[in-house]
Amino acid sequence: MTRSFALAALAGILYATVAAHTVVAEEPKQTKTVDMNSSVPDLEKRQAFEGTGVILSQKEWERLAADWGIKDVPKVDFDKELLLVGTWRGTGFKFLSEVKNGNLSVELVGDKNVEPGFRYRIVSLQRAGITKFQGKELPK
Repeated sequence: MTRSFALAALAGILYATVAAHTVVAEEPKQTKTVDMNSSVPDLEKRQAFEGTGVILSQKEWERLAADWGIKDVPKVDFDKELLLVGTWRGTGFKFLSEVKNGNLSVELVGDKNVEPGFRYRIVSLQRAGITKFQGKELPK
């Protein structure tokens, strides 16, 4: 009986050690500052931001908004938030994103049918806990 107890205790210790080192991915925490999506008819304007990326300053945000014709640009506290931006040629898409070890990884999935121009989505996320985007260090 003591041998069974010792084996069970050893198994518990090994499990706790492995579990303590396991890193769990979690969804990034969205804020309510920015959550918008729309279309831009001029495909050339997609060159300003193609695919996925992040915006880390109000100046960069205002420049993109002006280029894409976004009115009433919300002020963002970039010390606490960042903007996640995605563009897509199809009629609709969404972000699949996770934060693991401080790295924000994002993939776009959406409709395959191509329409004139492009669609975009911009959402604000809490910056706390995010130190990298797609494996690249973010400036502090």
